Amino acid sequence: MVSSTPVVIYPPDEDGGRRVRADGSILGLAYSVRDVVAFLQEAGLQGWDEMDVVRSALIEWRGGGPAVWTR
Repeated sequence: MVSSTPVVIYPPDEDGGRRVRADGSILGLAYSVRDVVAFLQEAGLQGWDEMDVVRSALIEWRGGGPAVWTR
């Protein structure tokens, strides 16, 4: 379950995937905002959509914001 601990989206790797971490656990490798939504829904945020991910202060984007998926 995702708590108030930030969700960290790491910089894109050489294939454009970004690791998604919440509560100290890697949730998966995202290739789009839609993937981030799916991981967060699986972690307990079922009501979240793409706009929630883009706008939320709970998300810490490293190496570029939600529009960056390449190195």
